[in-house]
Amino acid sequence: MRETRGFKIYRGVTLTVLGLFVLVPLYVMVTSSLKPLKDVQGAFTWWPSNITLAPFVDMWKTVPLAKYFVNSTIVSVSATVFSVAIAILAAFAVSRFKFRGRTVFTTTVLSTQMFPGVLFLLPLFLIFVNINNSFGLQLVGTRLGLTITYLTFSLPFSIWMLAGYFDSIPRELDEAALVDGCGPMGALWRVVLPAARPGVIAVAIYSFMTAWGEVLFASVMTTEANRTLSVGLRQYSTQTNIYWNQIMAAALVVSVPVVIGFLLAQRHFVAGVTAGAVK
Repeated sequence: MRETRGFKIYRGVTLTVLGLFVLVPLYVMVTSSLKPLKDVQGAFTWWPSNITLAPFVDMWKTVPLAKYFVNSTIVSVSATVFSVAIAILAAFAVSRFKFRGRTVFTTTVLSTQMFPGVLFLLPLFLIFVNINNSFGLQLVGTRLGLTITYLTFSLPFSIWMLAGYFDSIPRELDEAALVDGCGPMGALWRVVLPAARPGVIAVAIYSFMTAWGEVLFASVMTTEANRTLSVGLRQYSTQTNIYWNQIMAAALVVSVPVVIGFLLAQRHFVAGVTAGAVK
């Protein structure tokens, strides 16, 4: 179908508006991070009159940003690894085997995405407190507890998404692997996973971003010793001053892992799920 002139104009206007909607705040963030604090607090200007890199240096001293960066990295990577590993096994079982309660399990997993995360805050907190009282395992205020918390968010979606990827992979590939002497796990690691690599990478990036930018649970489940970046950024605001330029600089630095994740995901989303699987 040939595009009409009206459709081209409509598409151009829409893309321009959406582009400005995304790029203007980003531009303000970048320029504000390059201004002295007095310029940021003064009258707004589109271009900084005094460009300085001091906010990118001072942001590490105003708050212990490096410690928060390490905490966020450990928690996010741990949540991603466990989420992907568990989701692969669960999704493979749901996709390839028939067992009692299979439909109930998949429906329950999918239905958890219907509820806002704030509803799980108090139940999870009480569960962690009871575990500590019963078994002496401290989960509230620890990286382990925060990792388990993020698994409750990412696992349902990861299982559902990977199960769909596995369903799209021909079962004949599994059967060929079984004929060659592989067991079910061998077929999973040698045949199914290579074909489902785009899905696995997408799930990993989703799990990482979910843990990296979460604020609510990190505010309740962490202490000063294991606070994450999303919560630590609030410390640039004190009772006497707000370091806007350092906040903007820190926000840019914090966004780097997420941007890299999106760039990696974009390449693999385009790839077909079973591309090259029959070769």
